[in-house]
Amino acid sequence: MTKNNNPGSFVSHLSELRSRLVKSFVFLILLFIISYIFSTEIYSFLVQPYTDAVLDKSLDRRLIFTALHEAFVTYLKVAFFTAFFITSPFFLIQLWKFVAPGLYRNEKQALLPYLLATPILFISGGFIVYYLIMPLAIKFFLGFETIAEPGVIAIQLEAKVNEYLSLIMRLIFAFGISFQLPVILSLLARIGIIDSEYLRQRRKYFVVIIFAMAAILTPPDPITQIGLALPLLLLYELSILTVKFIEKKKDA
Repeated sequence: MTKNNNPGSFVSHLSELRSRLVKSFVFLILLFIISYIFSTEIYSFLVQPYTDAVLDKSLDRRLIFTALHEAFVTYLKVAFFTAFFITSPFFLIQLWKFVAPGLYRNEKQALLPYLLATPILFISGGFIVYYLIMPLAIKFFLGFETIAEPGVIAIQLEAKVNEYLSLIMRLIFAFGISFQLPVILSLLARIGIIDSEYLRQRRKYFVVIIFAMAAILTPPDPITQIGLALPLLLLYELSILTVKFIEKKKDA
């Protein structure tokens, strides 16, 4: 394989990159339009953990909006969130098609697993939020309600559609991005910045950093913070094993 560094080749690479970025952007816009058409159904899916928690307690609850434009903006956010979520793998595919021709065979074999692992880990983080963290967190927050008694005013949750959507979107992105930890550490190990011994010796520092990240990225409640920190600790230990495997392959 020969590397072509002449100006004409550089311009053609830029043109190809622009073409692939345009394709990704057009795909994003089309998915945004389709997602907006089905934004009500998508929002119903996202609000299902709240619905299930309310029905489990046999509560009479609703979601409200307090501004004229709030519901409309919420559905726009739902559409963009869905479009971005679905477009991300397509964008990675376009990036791979742009980079792959300039790589040697062994470089392709080394990079391809990371491109496959990135969306899988992101989706895994989203699944944990939807099916585990949100139901537990909602039940935790509903536990602070009080019923009306003589001389006592009831404390009742009146959740806003925009605030609920912002919460679940933030958690999905926080978990999805945080779950890229094995990919990041493995790449750093492959280029020689860190090794498995480095990760083992600094495990206690990473534990502190992980819990600090969980506190920053999640709401101030123990359910979501621990729910993010524990999987990250497991992923950190998995990263040590992955880095060790990379080192053995290098030695071989």
